[in-house]
Amino acid sequence: MKRLLDGYAKFRRDVFPQWKDRFHLLAELQKPDVLFITCADSRVVPTMICQTEPGDMFLCRTVGNVVPPHACMPGGVSATVEYAVEVLHVRHIVVCGHSDCGAIKAMFDQRDLSRLPLTAKWLGLIEPAWKYLDPDCGSDGPSLYKGLIYANVVAQLEHLKTHPEVARCVAERALALHGWYYDILTGSVEAYDEPQRRFVPLESLSTE
Repeated sequence: MKRLLDGYAKFRRDVFPQWKDRFHLLAELQKPDVLFITCADSRVVPTMICQTEPGDMFLCRTVGNVVPPHACMPGGVSATVEYAVEVLHVRHIVVCGHSDCGAIKAMFDQRDLSRLPLTAKWLGLIEPAWKYLDPDCGSDGPSLYKGLIYANVVAQLEHLKTHPEVARCVAERALALHGWYYDILTGSVEAYDEPQRRFVPLESLSTE
């Protein structure tokens, strides 16, 4: 806690004064362009990766960057998606997986989660990832594990499409969905290229 308290003191003393005008504008209104859904993993910091400022992104963090299909498990994630699309009118939703994902590892290794019944139920929403696994990803353990992380991003994008507000806005071209994979070791991001059905360096995709 000391580190948090020291950080807060520095924020109040050195950081907030520099951003005072920005926060004044944001105090009663936010209009982010992006809903960024990623894992709760402490090593994944969306605002650092994307170098965004306060007010730029609406964030949703869940174990395994899971998005429950519509009406499957009503809760905070579904409410966040609904609010972001219907009220904030975001134009982009990013689902970002990452290397060394513990949620995928638990499912991949078939770990005993009897002591964590809620976690076990939640990780069941990753199971559909198997059907999106690239057959060319390799059959050895590390390659299959990484391939499953990729596949889970695609599975969660498909779950997003079951939400009526998302499906409607995508059909109207008012909303675009993006799948990302963040590599913790290198800091690089790969994006899902749907026509090619594979992940490519983010830099290679058009930003239009």
